[in-house]
Amino acid sequence: MRKTIAVFLCLGVTIGILAGCGSRAGSTESIEHAADTGQAAAGTNTEPAGSSDSRKTMVIGDTTFNSENWEETVNPHETYNGWACIRYGVGETLVHYSDTMELEPWLAKSWENDGDCTWTVILQDGVTFSSGRKMDGEAVKQCLDHLLEVHDRAPLDTKIVDIQADGQVLTITTSEPNPALMNYLGDPYGCIIDVDASDFERGIVAGTGPYVVKELVTDDHLTLTKNENYWNGAPKIDELTIRTMSNGDTLSAALQSGDIDAAYGMAYEAYPNFENDNYQFSSVQTSRAFFCSMNMTSPVIQDDAVRKAIAMSIDKEGFVTALLDGHGVAANGAFPDGFAGFGGEHVKTESYNPEGAKVVLEEAGWVDTDGDGIREKDGVKLVIRWLTYPSRQELPLLAEAVQASLKEVGMDVDINCTANRREFLADMSSFDIYASALVTAPSGDPQYFFTTSCQPGMNYNFGAYDNSEVTALIEQLSMEFDTEKRAELAIELQQKILDDHAYIFCSFLQMNMISRSNVKNYTAHACDYYQVTVDLDIN
Repeated sequence: MRKTIAVFLCLGVTIGILAGCGSRAGSTESIEHAADTGQAAAGTNTEPAGSSDSRKTMVIGDTTFNSENWEETVNPHETYNGWACIRYGVGETLVHYSDTMELEPWLAKSWENDGDCTWTVILQDGVTFSSGRKMDGEAVKQCLDHLLEVHDRAPLDTKIVDIQADGQVLTITTSEPNPALMNYLGDPYGCIIDVDASDFERGIVAGTGPYVVKELVTDDHLTLTKNENYWNGAPKIDELTIRTMSNGDTLSAALQSGDIDAAYGMAYEAYPNFENDNYQFSSVQTSRAFFCSMNMTSPVIQDDAVRKAIAMSIDKEGFVTALLDGHGVAANGAFPDGFAGFGGEHVKTESYNPEGAKVVLEEAGWVDTDGDGIREKDGVKLVIRWLTYPSRQELPLLAEAVQASLKEVGMDVDINCTANRREFLADMSSFDIYASALVTAPSGDPQYFFTTSCQPGMNYNFGAYDNSEVTALIEQLSMEFDTEKRAELAIELQQKILDDHAYIFCSFLQMNMISRSNVKNYTAHACDYYQVTVDLDIN
């Protein structure tokens, strides 16, 4: 037997991920873990953040842990709540991603593929869930069976049709060859949990991680206590609170005042407040793309000249330099430069050329006949309805930049920046372009982006893009084990969607996490999964 493709390495760039997401928006239900430790609930602790007494407490402020981003609980089997499960140290997956996005053992010691549809996975010994149950093959099988039964993406991603357990050995069978199986099982939805001890109704699970949920109030806070029986070292923090922050200004004020000890999602303009010895930054380049999905059902967007002109009118370098203060890189394709064999340097896209965009529109019949600065065609004004959301601070900035640049070429942009984006996404007639932030390679492999975003009917295909050639190439990619051929297919796929002007990739995030100087090991990771680890500490 042979090892499967581990993952594509990044050359010179470490790569990171995807956004998190959920479904019970606005829930304020207070949820307390069954194994109550007797400690005070979040909000009743009178100690300051990072109290220096013998009992260590810590508070992290986060602008992305909320229902707007589909992160409402820590149940990995519900939509995108797995992000909170793995980020905050509740759950762990069979495989772990290294700093260079290579697969390495975690709850699984090793794995092999027979070159076809059968995988053998050997589990770690000596691992217990926070419930006290041993993590063996039967427990993992029960977890994965439940995942495949209820999750919206896992069955299509993994293609698992059978799981057999024998002690610490799992035998997994897929419906067809799936070279990216272990990569997908490293996704946050792959967190291994004790199904019998989890409360799925309230979104609380028993994982194998260094921390245990004590209390959850959606859109407010998550309180965690250390897992005294953690298998892979001793957690350092007695009580850890993840506090949902409404915006970057609130986050900045909380960190400056000492109400929180660390911050995720800080506004760029606030960085100078923390560029001193009292604070520390942890930074990493990621594959979280800020990009535009063209709504192919929109009459105005169905005109390729309009799509091409929009692509030619966005100043990506200016966006990164002026608005992001250099905290990012301009994008060509779906992946940053530096991905081994399939990065952005291998594809061609429209260059910033507003004068050329004007020519494209003129030749397509879009002209300004009444002198108001906005072009028309057949009596229809060239107005672009731009849908986006505020929880990713870069997106409102991108919308404003595009509004100004498209005005110069004769397009009017109507911005709808709303936390209720799901309502508008459900109505395809309500927008022309949807701008979002997505980790395009959360597993270091190219397959994820194409399967979720470029196939008809899939989760992230917000623009209803449908190209039969692209669909056929995605199917070919999903069954190809050879790494060089996978890279070639990924390049071809990127070029096709760029030639169709179906997506405009604007920039990739440089992720920065900020903490007070007494915090240790609050470290940004390329995949954006491992925020709270067993090594996190505070003095």
